[in-house]
Amino acid sequence: MNIKRAKEEIEHTVKAYLAKDALGEYAIPAIRQRPILLMGPPGIGKTQVMEQVARECGVALVAYTITHHTRQSAVGLPFIRQRNYGGKDVSVTEYTMSEIIASIYAKMEATGLSEGILFIDEINCVSETLAPTMLQFLQCKTFGNQAVPAGWVIVAAGNPPEYNKSVRDFDIVTLDRVRRMDIEPDLPVWKDYARAAHIHSAILSYLELHPQNFYQINADVDGTQFVTARGWEDLSNLLDTYETMGLQADEDLIREYIQHPKIAEDFSAYLDLYYKYRDDYGVEEILAGQAKPAVFARLLQAPFDERLSLVSLILAGLGTRFTASRQADAVADSCYAFLRETKKALATVPEDIPDGSAEMFHQQIMDHDTETQQKRAAGLLSKDALTTRLQVLAVLRGWEGELRRANAAGTQEAFDLLRGQFQSLADEREKAQQTASAALEAAFDFMEQAFAESQEMVVFVTELTVNPVSHAFLTENGCERYFKYNKDLLLDHRKAALQQELAAEQRRHGGV
Repeated sequence: MNIKRAKEEIEHTVKAYLAKDALGEYAIPAIRQRPILLMGPPGIGKTQVMEQVARECGVALVAYTITHHTRQSAVGLPFIRQRNYGGKDVSVTEYTMSEIIASIYAKMEATGLSEGILFIDEINCVSETLAPTMLQFLQCKTFGNQAVPAGWVIVAAGNPPEYNKSVRDFDIVTLDRVRRMDIEPDLPVWKDYARAAHIHSAILSYLELHPQNFYQINADVDGTQFVTARGWEDLSNLLDTYETMGLQADEDLIREYIQHPKIAEDFSAYLDLYYKYRDDYGVEEILAGQAKPAVFARLLQAPFDERLSLVSLILAGLGTRFTASRQADAVADSCYAFLRETKKALATVPEDIPDGSAEMFHQQIMDHDTETQQKRAAGLLSKDALTTRLQVLAVLRGWEGELRRANAAGTQEAFDLLRGQFQSLADEREKAQQTASAALEAAFDFMEQAFAESQEMVVFVTELTVNPVSHAFLTENGCERYFKYNKDLLLDHRKAALQQELAAEQRRHGGV
């Protein structure tokens, strides 16, 4: 199965294992809650899936790469305890609490979440001394003599033997106690994730042209050469930061992430061209509605991969503006909700307390910050959600500064000041929305003049549809030409599907 299907199965399993009956007991007893065993190549995204599932299910996550541990850290250290059996004192060997079990209790205490997921990676690559412990863990849900706490779902992951020389096979007794899921790389599924994760547009465009280079692990006389989904995502983060710093990645740097020489060389050459197209075609000028006439003449002679790269660059520029608009929306909505709570709280502040409104507002900000840090520590915030909360915090602190400088005479005056500050924020949101909408209209003007209703327009409209950021922006703010083209493309798709069905029907009848 692909990683998307695996994520859905794990999410459903977590919810099922944590479901309770009318008496408050787990509907599926712990002994019947089979651990999940994910088997798949390295770098496919198993750990990130666990982070997403934990966040979406609202539970904690403790993750370990077990090959980093010894038997002592997994099981605990032995110590001697005196016991009395049958009237006779004897010395008995017991064990301290496993580091892994202890980390579960520490996570529960730090996050306030009593339920969670214990994720053990590379479970079939452990040392010979630790292998029996891992079998006991999967069969009995214990490390040494300590059980995994109730309410914690076990997920383990391993690599097939063709990817790791130290892999150990599980026996049938163990396999009969787990739910095994075999995962394979899947570029279309990864692209859905990549769009939501804001993977660099050059990488998405390159893989659109060279899908065979998404995931490869090859071994020859020169050693192992590989490229993985993890490598592409980590490289994407670096490219974004380099661009912010005014730096450009070269082939040597790309090889540090894409450890397949031919693919690294190929992508490096493509990236150089990608940046060159951005400058030569003037993507920012296109999105400002000021495309140069020479651009259209050049496109007439350009090969398809160059035209597709330009479309990708235009989409990337729009994506930046859509993201800014959606982020401004989220910040404004959160600040509005915060302001409503502030209005209620101000009604309880006595008018005769000096600076009472500012102190109350400060305490609300501190509570918001504390909640943010707790959710951050628990892993319950996505990158976008964390960005929104941090931006809200910065806005609120700015408002607090204005409130203290104004030294408002009463709670009504304090609220009027805060309401005025919110209006400025609402104006910024409106400006961001107008900027994104104007760029989208300019992009359609260019696409219509340069490509009409060709394959490039199909790619453009399709990407606007499947990208979650652009889709959310279009749903909220609309765009007449987008909906027109999207409707026409869907109609053409239905016509093509119908024609295929009719052709197939005719072939069947012709063969009778």
